[in-house]
Amino acid sequence: MPKKYQVPVKAALPRFKPIGKYTTIEFREDCAGSCRKCVKKGCIYNIFKDDYKHVAHMAEPEYLYACQSCFRCVQECTRGIFSRVINPEYRSLGDDYWEADVIHRTWYQAHTGKIPVSGAGYRGPFVGEGFDSMWTDMSEIVRPTRDGIHGREYINTGIELSRRKARLSFSEDGTPVSEMLPVFEIPIPVMLRQPEFGVLSENVLQAAVRAAYFLGTMFFINPEYYSANLAQFADCLVPCLSRHNYLDFLERTPGIRMMELSYDNETGKIISGLRALKTGLIISAGVPLNSEAASRAVELAECGADTIHFYADSRGRELDSENPRFIKEMIREIHLRLVGNLIRNRVNLVFSGGIAMAEHVAKAIICGADGVTIDIPLLIALECRLCYRCKDGNACPVKIGNINPDWGKQRIINLVGAWRNQLIEVMGAMGIREARRLRGEIGRSMWFEDLERENFGPIFGEKKVSGLV
Repeated sequence: MPKKYQVPVKAALPRFKPIGKYTTIEFREDCAGSCRKCVKKGCIYNIFKDDYKHVAHMAEPEYLYACQSCFRCVQECTRGIFSRVINPEYRSLGDDYWEADVIHRTWYQAHTGKIPVSGAGYRGPFVGEGFDSMWTDMSEIVRPTRDGIHGREYINTGIELSRRKARLSFSEDGTPVSEMLPVFEIPIPVMLRQPEFGVLSENVLQAAVRAAYFLGTMFFINPEYYSANLAQFADCLVPCLSRHNYLDFLERTPGIRMMELSYDNETGKIISGLRALKTGLIISAGVPLNSEAASRAVELAECGADTIHFYADSRGRELDSENPRFIKEMIREIHLRLVGNLIRNRVNLVFSGGIAMAEHVAKAIICGADGVTIDIPLLIALECRLCYRCKDGNACPVKIGNINPDWGKQRIINLVGAWRNQLIEVMGAMGIREARRLRGEIGRSMWFEDLERENFGPIFGEKKVSGLV
């Protein structure tokens, strides 16, 4: 299989014992010890391993990391000796957005590179916030495209970060007359970004940059963290610069293929000047995701930016707003604004903030994004527990700063590989072979807000349905 269609994963064992969700209590004094098929032996996750001895005492509680909460052992034990309770330490992980379940699944994917056994976030007949209020339409789930009559077909997850011309012109002999712009493609629609907080030691940055380089994707880095040790990975680095320091940085780092300019009133003029200064440079504009984001997207697309990178907060919310919208609504608004101005295909849209799970990647693309960047999931892959002690200047409980860069690299590769496989599953179930084709496919999704408005608006009124009264 071509390398562009796969991400090689291998187990990267945790350095510290992960915090499991459940603790099992086993009342072994009630065990008959005569079952031919003990439920321990039938555990598909092998959490009991080879411990099938029946000792006449109550076992010590064990916090289970591998357990996927099927509760088969509890339900099928003929003697009813098993009991499960929530680990109290598990409840303290993360916060109300980066929940313990998200952290737990991220640890598992970084460890194994496998897809976790979990749902898509939907809570019974109701719905949660953020991306949980958006469902995807798996219209081809019974016969995915990649398993067609002509054998297994590849599903391409690659995207472009370079600018595309609206049309090409050729002479009578077939020679292109139009200017041929450089094509810059990455194999996955997931890029890595330097976290805004955490223990960002040289080892941590080395791990993340090496992973990005191996995956063929890009890593967005602040210039003050760039060092000579990272020069060999310049191909995958995107320095986040301002109009005050971009010229100096580019002179010192000639190997950079892509850069990002933070948005201000002069960004359009700077982009034009950079085109003349460095022809093959891919230019991204970093823009806050606020009420003016859609207008700025139109402006930058017309000024010649290759990519526009929008930043939401860590929970995927709109910036500088008393009633912030979630990132999915903002993506949809910006995408449709560019479509309405007939310039959507001129520029690529990348979004940061609130991308916590693999399903968020697919949903962001459906809303209109070309790709996403992740930062906090990188820390979690390195065993971060989101205790936020580092923000207060306290020591990290899992000593992230001392990690082996090779170990950290593999953990991040495993995470991205598991996310990519889940994206492929979603695309296959929709009958879509190209990630580019998934972009803006709103018809392949259902939004709780829209369904509620359509069904209950005529009954209760628009204001009540929208939560305004």
